[in-house]
Amino acid sequence: MSFDWKYLLSLVSYPQFWTASLTVVWLSVLTWSVSVTLGFGVAIARTGGPAWTRQISAVYIWFFRSVPLLVLLIFVYNLPQLLPGMRPVLSSPFWAGAIALIISETAYVSEIHRGGLISIDKGQHEAAHALGIRSVGKYARIIIPQAVRVAMPTLSNEFITIVKLTSLVSVISLSEILLVGQRLYTRNFLVIETLVAVSIYYVLIVTIFTWVSRWIENRLDVTRRQVSGPEPVNHAPEIARAAGPRTVRSNVVVDLIKVRKSFGDKCVLNDISLQVRSGEVVCLIGHSGSGKTTLLRTINALQDIDWGTIRFHGEDWINGEGGYRLSKRFYDDVIHLGMVFQSFNLFPHLTVLGNVMLGPRYHRMAAPAPLRENAMLNLGRVGMAAHAKKYPHQLSGGQKQRVAIARALAMKPLAMLFDEPTSALDPELVGEVLQTIESLAADGMTMLIATHEMRFAARISDRIVMLEDGRIVAEASAEDLRNGTADGRIKRFIEQSRH
Repeated sequence: MSFDWKYLLSLVSYPQFWTASLTVVWLSVLTWSVSVTLGFGVAIARTGGPAWTRQISAVYIWFFRSVPLLVLLIFVYNLPQLLPGMRPVLSSPFWAGAIALIISETAYVSEIHRGGLISIDKGQHEAAHALGIRSVGKYARIIIPQAVRVAMPTLSNEFITIVKLTSLVSVISLSEILLVGQRLYTRNFLVIETLVAVSIYYVLIVTIFTWVSRWIENRLDVTRRQVSGPEPVNHAPEIARAAGPRTVRSNVVVDLIKVRKSFGDKCVLNDISLQVRSGEVVCLIGHSGSGKTTLLRTINALQDIDWGTIRFHGEDWINGEGGYRLSKRFYDDVIHLGMVFQSFNLFPHLTVLGNVMLGPRYHRMAAPAPLRENAMLNLGRVGMAAHAKKYPHQLSGGQKQRVAIARALAMKPLAMLFDEPTSALDPELVGEVLQTIESLAADGMTMLIATHEMRFAARISDRIVMLEDGRIVAEASAEDLRNGTADGRIKRFIEQSRH
């Protein structure tokens, strides 16, 4: 029996195949779009929601990944027998098929999204918290855009799977491509030729979408974007430095009172009491594991406490007595406490300027034009105005950290926390970051800095506080350091660090 090429070519212009192809495209796009949207909700509920939402989402995923799609299609189409009120919708094969596909695919797509969500570094969540960006804003502006970029290749592949799964909808008499082909070859018995035509139509749909998905992937991949040119430096003049010595005022900005924190049997903070006054620069020193980073993280609630009280700018802030509690105004006031992380925690999907503008824009601190002007001003303050259009991956480590400082400054903080700001940098890049921090000190910024850079600490500090095994074991003022009257433990630690 010979292959009927003439018949096959005639099917290229067969109207019912093209109508069925449009049905498949519409059904696939609808299913994919709704599943991607709902899948995010299920994935977020499973990864970051309370226990009951995690359990419900896990059961949903388990059940609908277990039920065969063919069974679900027939069940949904016949559901009006139990629920007559659903007949106006489910009597349509298209909508019955779409609902069944969406229910099934949401379970699969949510797992794809979950993979994207858990791939996002924890530091992205912490940076959002430090900027006072709440859960909805954090996911919408920071987490989901990055997760989508990670998951996009797999999501594209899932669309192709959906296109092929639409052939199953023929069991409820939806006139899609396969059903049109079946009707043809039951009349003319040209099975092979007809199925080749069916395959060609499916391949055409998949090929077109593959091109579209690659275009989307390229658009989402910031590493492919080119910088059009440097931002004119004169858009961001340098801020004049404060003249003369710094003034440390009497009002207390950060006040820790008998703060305790343990991880299991290990006590990391043991009755820490510490005050930082307005305009004061306090450096925390000590060996790794002494509690410096944990202490900083408790101040802006990146780490909870077991006991004690933390006050900020004279107001109740965090209370660990009788249960861990945050002030009702915590998320309104946390924007006034800048945080610079040792691993930068810049948002990779945003430009340098976008990173600096995100917090003020989220909090609607000003109109877009003044926000941009303020962002450029702060980038100029750290010597990064010329790099405003670049993305984080195009910067050196020192440049990234200076952008992180500008991002914190854009929130107009009352005080800033620095967690080992140079520990992730190559030695040759340390100087540029320390110089930036020194310029902030000259401007009178209140700062609490955890650092291993002893010469820097001795030069910049109004006070050095030494931690050991979770306790404050020694303090020294700038005058003590100059006069050589500092506590012996601090002097020995500084000397050891210089060798």
